[in-house]
Amino acid sequence: MRVAIPVAEGKLAAHFGHCETFALLDIELQERSLLHRHDVAAPPHEPGLLPRWLSGQGVEMVIAGGMGQRAMELFVRNGIKVFTGAPSAEPELLVRHFMTGSLPLGINLCDH
Repeated sequence: MRVAIPVAEGKLAAHFGHCETFALLDIELQERSLLHRHDVAAPPHEPGLLPRWLSGQGVEMVIAGGMGQRAMELFVRNGIKVFTGAPSAEPELLVRHFMTGSLPLGINLCDH
């Protein structure tokens, strides 16, 4: 499974659509292992672009701090699961918590 996490300054970016890069992490859920991490520069911000772009990157799940309702709906339409309210932490730590069922999720940090 490929997971996308928006990153700024090495940690999860609070606002999904305005991050510097995306960490794309390939994980094996049954084995609970992180196979590979690849960082890609985020494309220019354009409403509705990221769900299609990340789907094209093979992403099946997104872990974010905050994301607008419209973006979440577009991700679902593209077959991508979305988890919001994640804390600002290193991407590897977040996926390890997800794989063990201990990913702390709070409120969606997006205000639109």
